[in-house]
Amino acid sequence: MDLKLLGEVFVTLLVILDPPGAVPIFLALTGTMTREHRHRAALQAVALAFGVIVAFALVGRQILQYLHIDLPALQGAGGLLLLLVALELLTGKTDDQRNEVTTNVALVPLGTPLLAGPGAIVATMLFVRRADAWSGYAAVAIGIVAVMLVVWLVLRFSGVLVRILRPSGIEVLTRIAGLLVAAIAVQLLADAIGAFVTEYLHQPH
Repeated sequence: MDLKLLGEVFVTLLVILDPPGAVPIFLALTGTMTREHRHRAALQAVALAFGVIVAFALVGRQILQYLHIDLPALQGAGGLLLLLVALELLTGKTDDQRNEVTTNVALVPLGTPLLAGPGAIVATMLFVRRADAWSGYAAVAIGIVAVMLVVWLVLRFSGVLVRILRPSGIEVLTRIAGLLVAAIAVQLLADAIGAFVTEYLHQPH
């Protein structure tokens, strides 16, 4: 077992996924749900994020090459999707629908692109590229599983905050989460545009 690679995978993905930072957004989207629905949403979000990250770890490069998609394009798409979610949170349009869209909220935007976003996908693809033996692949796999377990535990027990904040607190948290999601979306779009500009400038003319 490549313990050094395992540690790097765990720490890197934990920082990128940022479970404490995901809690306000998770509560904003699920705060009015029942306890059972909220727990199910947490499990579905983590399961989808795990599936997406594993899929890109295995065949991500081949998929992107086949579709002629650059990584900046993936970043830009994630940024646009998050921007739409942020606008809904800021305007309060999701308030009346939240109980009816448990599955949708768990899958998009929680599972992807908030958890399994461009950063996590790219980092995982780079770690897989570095692994040159079964010990390396095992380290990457265990690191991904460990991070996803931590994320699930954080989201699973975030319901304690719901009881503390009450509906009025959840509404305030929703607006704050919308602002945070908008900032993440703008950063993703800025990074994507910067990458495209850099690539264009380095092309021979």
